Amino acid sequence: MKDWTRRDFLGTSGIGLSLLAAGCAPTVSDFAQKPGRRVVVIGGGWGGATAAKYVRLADPSIEVVLLEPNKEFVSCPFSNLVLSGVRSIASISFGYGGLRAYGVRVLHQMATAIEPDAKRVKVGDGYIQYDRLIVSPGVEFQWEQVEGLAAAQDRVLHAWKAGPQTVALAKQLQSMADGGVFVLTIPPAAYRCPPGPYERACQVAWYLQTHKPKSKLIVLDANPNVISKTGLFRAAWTKYPNLEYRGSNKVVKVDPSVREVATELGDKVKYDVVNLIPPQRAGTIAVTADLVGADKRWCEVDHQTYESVKQKNIHVIGDSTTGLPVPKSGNIANAMGKICAVAVTRMLNDKPVPPMAPGNTCYSWVSDREAIAVVNSYKIDGGKVVQIEQKLTPGQSEAWAQNAVGWANSIWQDILG
Repeated sequence: MKDWTRRDFLGTSGIGLSLLAAGCAPTVSDFAQKPGRRVVVIGGGWGGATAAKYVRLADPSIEVVLLEPNKEFVSCPFSNLVLSGVRSIASISFGYGGLRAYGVRVLHQMATAIEPDAKRVKVGDGYIQYDRLIVSPGVEFQWEQVEGLAAAQDRVLHAWKAGPQTVALAKQLQSMADGGVFVLTIPPAAYRCPPGPYERACQVAWYLQTHKPKSKLIVLDANPNVISKTGLFRAAWTKYPNLEYRGSNKVVKVDPSVREVATELGDKVKYDVVNLIPPQRAGTIAVTADLVGADKRWCEVDHQTYESVKQKNIHVIGDSTTGLPVPKSGNIANAMGKICAVAVTRMLNDKPVPPMAPGNTCYSWVSDREAIAVVNSYKIDGGKVVQIEQKLTPGQSEAWAQNAVGWANSIWQDILG
């Protein structure tokens, strides 16, 4: 494969850069004609943005259209540090200009439907044709599983998609009176980022201990125990006597009028601030396009190409997938994006797809300056992804936190730079 330079990419970027040079943002009508092979990517998060870039890297003759309604990429990894005030939302927010420099045609509109038979995506009042489609829609929330939640979304925040709710929840935490109760609820697995809620518990507990020492954090976990880095998180929590963890406490009702949540055990817990993370499923467009399996939640894919087992020419990556022994993490989505990009370009060029397995590194911050980590290694065996080993850090340290910063800067550059 050719080692492409920035000059090469600028020279092959075509109409996408011409539109930007002219000061015009692309519209759906600009994609009415499909002069050559085209890959459309739905979702510009960790998986989709990576896939869009790496398709262009693998074969710049393929036109790539990225559909992402948000004009900024806001990283979920590191967003818990915004809640505790350790980082700003600006420090984890990035534009899509880097992808445009590679010739990716970025359209900031939402894909509303997929028509597999016609091989096209509906966007607004128009359609965009594709030869192959990569769907990376992230997660959607199952509001109906918690009574009262759907009607209280403006007051009961999840902050599980980094952005405005992250900032809003941070303000609620900062405004809480010293002596107040912060309730954090964790949904049943599977959900986006298994260690994320436990890292959030650390950040909230650290903030309260530092700024509101009379306050308390209650963690209501639908799962029987901490489901990721269990020993490391429990060791970290010994430094936070203000943190009360309750396993097997699935929240089934919220009532903002009396500031109370109820669990399926019948317990009622009062709060001053609540962070209710709802149960999750694949993004809505994956559901409406009949990409999800019998569980009606997640999309089953081929382990080597990420092609949907239900719809040909459509590949699904990131948090919406199921069946692989991997966590729903940012690093995995990034790895899937690269592997899928290679698979798609090879398939479009009638070449065999080499076996490629993802890898995963996940850091979790347990205070303002210390972190823990896990590394998962995988291989392809019999056409399936299997785990080879898992390694955990021996404990928490500032060194791991410094490694986390280096990892984040590197992977953000890999996705968008």
